Amino acid sequence: MKRLAELRKEKGVSQKYVGDFLGITRQAVQHYEAGDTEPNINKLKKMATYFNVSIDYLVGYSDER
Repeated sequence: MKRLAELRKEKGVSQKYVGDFLGITRQAVQHYEAGDTEPNINKLKKMATYFNVSIDYLVGYSDER
């Protein structure tokens, strides 16, 4: 999920901050960003809401935020 890293950096927040917001560890966020693991639908919803983008944008299915 390269877009997660891009959105996080645009917003100026750390992996730890995103992890705390989602109720997961910083390492889990790092794994999401690296593409090693994928978040479940509930985490995707929270991320999309926080970053004000669609889930499709977040996962790379659309270029429209």
